[in-house]
Amino acid sequence: MVDSRTILIAGAGIGGLTAAIALADRGFRVVVLEQAPRLEPTGAGLQLSPNATRVLIGIGAAPRLSAVAVTPDEVRVRNAQGDDLARIPIGTAPQRYGAPYWVAHRGDLHTVLLDLCATRPDIKLVLGARVDEYAVHANGVTVATAGPTVVGEFPGLVLIGADGVWSRVRARLFDDGPAHPAGRTAWRTLLPADAVAPEHRAPTVNLWLGRGAHLVHYPVRAGAMINLVAIAEDEEIVTGWSAPGLPEEVLEHFPAHHWSATARDLLARPEQWLRWSLHGRPASRHWGRGPVTLLGDAVHPTLPFLAQGAAMAIEDAAVLADALARRPDAPQAALRDYEGRRRARTAGIVRAARRNDLVYHLGQPAAALRDLAMRIIGGETVLSRHGWVYEWQPPASFAMPAPPGQAGGTA
Repeated sequence: MVDSRTILIAGAGIGGLTAAIALADRGFRVVVLEQAPRLEPTGAGLQLSPNATRVLIGIGAAPRLSAVAVTPDEVRVRNAQGDDLARIPIGTAPQRYGAPYWVAHRGDLHTVLLDLCATRPDIKLVLGARVDEYAVHANGVTVATAGPTVVGEFPGLVLIGADGVWSRVRARLFDDGPAHPAGRTAWRTLLPADAVAPEHRAPTVNLWLGRGAHLVHYPVRAGAMINLVAIAEDEEIVTGWSAPGLPEEVLEHFPAHHWSATARDLLARPEQWLRWSLHGRPASRHWGRGPVTLLGDAVHPTLPFLAQGAAMAIEDAAVLADALARRPDAPQAALRDYEGRRRARTAGIVRAARRNDLVYHLGQPAAALRDLAMRIIGGETVLSRHGWVYEWQPPASFAMPAPPGQAGGTA
């Protein structure tokens, strides 16, 4: 017998947990099925722009998250030689957009979301439960899990595939093949703040643009650590998010004849890196069928050149919870409503990220024209051109005011 309030979510990542909290707050019982036998605070840093922080504030994450996040004053854009191109004043986000711009380690945000789930008695998290198959029936859907530690069946009203770019739910739903390699490898690491020069400890998102590669670094964990991500053209494919990376292979992609000594010195400091291959998909017309839908990277994997991958999953979660809350007696219609409300928005974000891929990685002479244009345009104009991204508003039920001092809190 299916509980008419039970929602099944495959995947306990950022999108899946945000959806679980939002749904529980709207009267649903949620079962989150996660294939990992334990959850660890892994991953890279995240940029949480106002469109995402509005939702996080709305689900009550602000007090915990603002304590570990950093509120950057600006995005400092430089070319590979270290020449300043623009300073984008994202520190004005609370005044300009009504919500803060935070940077945080993914593991810290994940921990905050897990803590919030633990306060909701209607959320059940099942670890070691890999979604193997699902069967649609008159009352909803039943998921069969096949380990690694939990074998069983879980009935629910709907199934939400929030299981990432290698989604098993998507494979079962559409059988349209794996995501496509983007020809880019990302390396990530954390450095203690006292191990880098003082300029790198400032509350700034640093973005360096070079031929075929770029570098991003900013403080996380209340300023105690520096998140460092290097992305470069690379045809080698590695599986998973945490394959080991060698320091020398990172420096090979950032050669001394092209990159400044300041950038290379920073890249030379870590003793260990983790690496993953970037993947993408063409925009999809169909996100779901019957009582099954997809969320986040499972349906619209977004290259990290607009800093919107996590934000899109968070937005998806808010709209999906709102759609189901509006039509709890017609869940399949609610899922189609959610998909229709999200399709154009996410497709636009994916396209914009791909455009940035080209702009970030230009070689000469096109890079010189890009650099000149950015200097002329200036950071204020660059920020205003991102207004369509940051001004997005969640459903009205998420517009919950944060306690004084928390919505724009700094680390």
